[in-house]
Order: sequence, then structure tokens, then C-alpha cells
Amino acid sequence: MIKKFIRHVKHVVRVMPIMTKYIILGVVAVGLVTAGVFIYINKVKPGSDKKVVQKAIDYINKNLLQPGTTASLVSVVEESGVYKFKISIGGQEYPSYITKDGRLLWPQDAIVLDATTTASQSQPTATQEAPKSDKVDVKLFVMSYCPYGLQAEKMYLPVYNLLKNKATMGVYFVNYIMHEKKEIDENLVQYCIQQKENGKYAAYLGCFVKDGNSAKCLTEANINTATLNNCVSATDSKYGVTVGYNDKTTWVSGQFPKFNIHDDLNQKYGVQGSPTIVINDTVIEVGNRSPESFKQAVCVAFNTPPAECSQTLSTDAASPGLGEATTANTNTAAAGCAQ
Repeated sequence: MIKKFIRHVKHVVRVMPIMTKYIILGVVAVGLVTAGVFIYINKVKPGSDKKVVQKAIDYINKNLLQPGTTASLVSVVEESGVYKFKISIGGQEYPSYITKDGRLLWPQDAIVLDATTTASQSQPTATQEAPKSDKVDVKLFVMSYCPYGLQAEKMYLPVYNLLKNKATMGVYFVNYIMHEKKEIDENLVQYCIQQKENGKYAAYLGCFVKDGNSAKCLTEANINTATLNNCVSATDSKYGVTVGYNDKTTWVSGQFPKFNIHDDLNQKYGVQGSPTIVINDTVIEVGNRSPESFKQAVCVAFNTPPAECSQTLSTDAASPGLGEATTANTNTAAAGCAQ
């Protein structure tokens, strides 16, 4: 439904489905909403922003999160006639919105309708099958802390391990960040591991997607931290990453710091958000984001599929976010982090 809506309107930027926002934290599926539908909570009298927002947080804690998991308020601002607030759950922050009367709550970034956005700036038309070639080229664009980018990386890793000698495969970064300074730091770390010790990157990433403990994963993957730190410093300086972060006048839409390391490729493929999957220079979508579905998308792009393509990988899709859980959501192709 979201894809049809985006293609029909032509002016919206790629967005996350509303109901999946809290799934990364083990949200109970019953009672959550799908795209275009809001959560109704008990109406409260208009008052202070924090009073109304606290009503939403109480609702989330009581009805949406698993026992032992709680949401806490980080910040709240008025935006476009509603309250936009950030909550922290499990050490990660997520934006949500609530109307001023406390009646309608939607847990995701809002869809932005901008009359200046043209059809050529919208997300490229995605296909289920890429052009064929003798050696397939696979690029996965992510933000390192995007829940759906992490989900895609967990989909990607088993296929990479299976086909790394048959296809050219790599993880790249969206040219802006949405998850605070920690995302810039982690993007730089992962970029430099690939630049300096690429053979160890899969081991590092396989560790990172489980709990996000970068220091532990550097040790487990036996990364040379001195070489890594030198690369991070040089890359940061070359692309002005931290300088841009500190200068909010450079931020995309005034909200999102730039991360221009792969800006040329972002421009080439029209990357709008995380994850974006490009196979043989074509943006595609992968059904339920299971390793098997991704393997099939890669293998069908070979002129002659290698023998490895006959192996069957897991048909379970990983849950968004950090961790090793799987999700029952069978159609996550449109889910992502985007401005």
C-alpha cells in the first residue's frame, strides 16, 4: 500500500511504514497500525506539551512494548501544529508525533509533502529482478544505526559469505545520517575497516548487528585499531564529516547531518534512504528481507548462476534493529529510514 501511495503522489520522500517503527524492540503486533492509520489513545485536555507527550509514552509502555522494556522522553518540540517528540528505548532514539489534544499518535517520521520535490528526485522505480551479468555487482546502502539498515545487513551477511568469491559485494553509506553523532562515528569505523582490512569486515559486521558493541567487535574481528584510527581521522578530515556535523547550516533539510563519503554513488543511484539495494546498477527490493530471498535476487542476476546458488539459506527475516530475533512480518520491502 505504501509503494502505491508513493508512486501515485510522486511528491513524497521514501518513508517507513508506521506500524513497523517499534517492531525492532519486540512490540506486540496486535493493535499496531498500518500505513495511513493512527493509534487512538484516550483524549486528554490540551495542556503543556510534556503532559500530552507523557500520555503517549504511558500508552506506549503499557500497550506496545514487551515487559521489561520501557520508553523514556528525550525531547519534545512543536512542529507543523503537532508535537514531535523523541523517545529512548533500549539505548536508541526514535521520533514520534502526537496531536496537541493527545488523541492521535503515530510512531514514525512523518511523510513530508513538498511542492518543490520533483518526480526525478523521488525514489527510483524498484524492480524485483536486475539485469544479468557474468559477475554480479551488489551494493547495499545503509545508515549504521537505522533499524532497517541493520535488518538488511543481517540479510546480506549470509549471502556475502556464500557468494563473496562469485560476486562483487559491499556495504556503502547513505549520504546523510539520522541517528545522532554515534552514527557518524560508526559509519567511519565501518568504512575504514573495509578500506584497510576488508577481509575482516564481515566478521566485524556480524558481531556489530547483534548488540552494537563496536569495541568488542573490533577485538573479536582482530582489527588493527591504530591503522583504523588513522584512517578514521584522515577520512573525517578529507570529507569534512565532523566539520559539517558541527555546522547545522549544512544539514539536509536543516535536520540531518551530511555523510558524503559515498555521495557520488548516492547521486548515481538516487539513494533516498536506508536500506537501498543496488544489483548490477539497478535499485531493487527484496520481499521479506530473508537471506534466501536476497540470495535469489542476487543469483537471478548472473548469466550463469554459480553452484553456490543451489544452496538454500534461511527463509526467516531478521527483526529490524540490533539482535538475533526474527520477525513474522513477511513484507518489509518498503521499510526504511529516510528523511
